[in-house]
Amino acid sequence: MDRKPSIVGEIGAVAPAEPELATPVEVVAPAGAASPVVLSSPHSGRIYPERFLALSRLDPATLRRSEDAFVDEMFAGAGGAPLVRALFPRAFLDVNREPYELDPRMFEGRLPAHANTRSLRVAGGLGTIARIVGESQEIYARRLPVEDALARIESLYRPYHAALRRLIQRAAAQFGTVVLVDCHSMPSFLSAGGRLERVTADIVLGDRFGTSCDSAFAAAAESELRRLGYSVQRNKPYAGGFITEHYGAPAGRVHALQIEINRALYLDEARIEKTKHFERVAADMRAVVDTLSRLALADVGRKAAAE
Repeated sequence: MDRKPSIVGEIGAVAPAEPELATPVEVVAPAGAASPVVLSSPHSGRIYPERFLALSRLDPATLRRSEDAFVDEMFAGAGGAPLVRALFPRAFLDVNREPYELDPRMFEGRLPAHANTRSLRVAGGLGTIARIVGESQEIYARRLPVEDALARIESLYRPYHAALRRLIQRAAAQFGTVVLVDCHSMPSFLSAGGRLERVTADIVLGDRFGTSCDSAFAAAAESELRRLGYSVQRNKPYAGGFITEHYGAPAGRVHALQIEINRALYLDEARIEKTKHFERVAADMRAVVDTLSRLALADVGRKAAAE
């Protein structure tokens, strides 16, 4: 039985979307192109609603520490693959979580009975509505109305996953094999034992320890990245989040692979500005997508020849 959390379900009446986010999601699809690869950029959104900023106890620069800045631009158009990107920030709502991973301590009012209030991500302050950013800095000065959380899920979370599902279904119908690449960046320093330690890997590939995609795709991506001069780790410290786990179904020929790029490679992390190396890293990521696309098309050809 498939026990993956459902994204579909009734949540009752909700408030309207934030006016700045009337269009919360964008699909970038190169004209005339078709690819078995689908790209997802869930954490690169940078439209911060004014009401959210007013509710937060943190300044905008601090809130942006959880943002995968410019990753959407880095991958857009790669290999002719369509890309879905969130325009809202991860600090406001995280679509790489179950739809209802919510911390009851954050809200005034009762959460839906189906809310997952006990996940490790909720405990760490990083549920669907995050409690913290950066080094455990609390986002909100006071509790939020529970209706606020439900409104964000309805008006932001659902459209993102609806768009992603459509792209996956379209590629599956056309090619029979889909490679979903979930695109992220990681800070160059992570907290460990109360101190900051430098991340040694340039790239971390996450395939949920071999369960979200055929090993050939992860191996091909790693080989291409190493050829391009990057140091690569698999599944540590990032094995893939909800998107990789939920959509990855190798037996059904949908392969999901998460890519985490060390921000020091392309970003001034203090100013959140691109460095001169951005274009080179973007070109290299396009080469990785091309490699995955060729491998997927070869897989399609082998399946067709065997039929």
